[in-house]
Amino acid sequence: MPQKVLRDRLIDLEVPGEDVARGRALRKTVSRRALAQLSPSPRTATEILVEQNANRLRELVPLRFARMLADPFAFYRGSAAVMAADLAANPSTGIEIMCCGDAHVSNFGMYAAPDRSIVFDLNDFDEAAVAPAEWDLKRLITSAIVGGRHAEYPTKAIRSYVEDALVGYQTSLTAMLENMNVMDRYYLRVEPERYVGKVSKGLLGVIQKTTARARTRTSAQVFKQIMKIGPDGTPRLREQPPVLQHVDEEVEAPLVEAVQEYLAAVPADVALLLSHFRPTDLALRVVGVGSVGTRCYLVILVGPNDTPLILQIKEATRSVLEEYGGWRQPAAMAAAIEAKGQGVRVTDGQQILQAMSDVFLGTTRKDGRDYYIRQFHDMKGTVETEGMSASTFGEYVSACAVLLARAHSQSANASILRGYVGTANTAHDAIAEWSYTYADKSLDDFHQLRAAAKAGDIEVADDPLR
Repeated sequence: MPQKVLRDRLIDLEVPGEDVARGRALRKTVSRRALAQLSPSPRTATEILVEQNANRLRELVPLRFARMLADPFAFYRGSAAVMAADLAANPSTGIEIMCCGDAHVSNFGMYAAPDRSIVFDLNDFDEAAVAPAEWDLKRLITSAIVGGRHAEYPTKAIRSYVEDALVGYQTSLTAMLENMNVMDRYYLRVEPERYVGKVSKGLLGVIQKTTARARTRTSAQVFKQIMKIGPDGTPRLREQPPVLQHVDEEVEAPLVEAVQEYLAAVPADVALLLSHFRPTDLALRVVGVGSVGTRCYLVILVGPNDTPLILQIKEATRSVLEEYGGWRQPAAMAAAIEAKGQGVRVTDGQQILQAMSDVFLGTTRKDGRDYYIRQFHDMKGTVETEGMSASTFGEYVSACAVLLARAHSQSANASILRGYVGTANTAHDAIAEWSYTYADKSLDDFHQLRAAAKAGDIEVADDPLR
């Protein structure tokens, strides 16, 4: 579904002055201070995570738990469903926007825009859905607290950068809506290499390191790492079970058909480009922390002059914001999902929230499962927060907050949100308070999951890196 069509379906045309007034009026229904209240779900985190695993590949579930139990920060990154369930019973603004659904600090990063410039933005949309705006912000700020505590930053430093990030989100949202028109906001993007003279030495080092790494992460580079030439001269996958392995014919055949359906639906220019390639292999690929166990495959294609291209087919299930947060999707979104599958929700969310998106984005359905397709490792650079100083990490968190404001500004309800938040500290103080309380709750959940593993209630793989 095109971005403009989805936006029009979500809400009537924005009228900035009136919408700001509507936002201010909402404070009488849900006060800004009420956003500090945390009412956790009656269900335990372990119960929710076990339930999530019901439709996942059973043999990979122990690996998921192993990765989540690596440390409290890894647990937080993999427990978006738990947080959505906890948000469900909390006071909410009800201001619906397209949310990322999992906007923690490790889900921002660098990637190549279609013009091959390196862009910094949100880069994970598996949980994207329409939901209250503050849910994303609480997810981000809590991740900054959990991550900072894991890194053993001083409490004072964490409080300082949390405040800076919240101010950055609030002022950026206001500035974008007051000083930029809707077209300017749409085209706004952050290219880190343009900011080399405007950031600290520490953050500059992070930018340069991540950008350099991103430029090497291409289909050609991945191809060299995971492929070998078979006896017949055909490139074949070099397996590394269970992280990377071939699939049975009964799994492969429907996926090949699904790829053909995807090819029939992509824009004409992309279809013509892909017509030059032939698929040579297909494999199961384990990715991430929270996604482990969902079905994710790599399709290896080779074009003229042995040019490699790797596409990723990733399973799209219901967003945790709907399934566990209980936030009902607008009629238009629900209809699109009914017609084309959950992959539409993911790709539409990505195209709305990102400044620039992968030209290969598409969706497909097969055998009762929904998927989305994208290019794999198209100069994708993950920002390594491990080893950052507290001040550099704080700058990075603030940059994420500004990018989140830019993403939220795309939704037509953004002016209502601006009116509700206002210019005082009331809303962001409440969100900070909630996030600190939730960081404590997340740590308790981590320890409960670890206790369940020790008691033998859940199975955990020996090696989280496998």
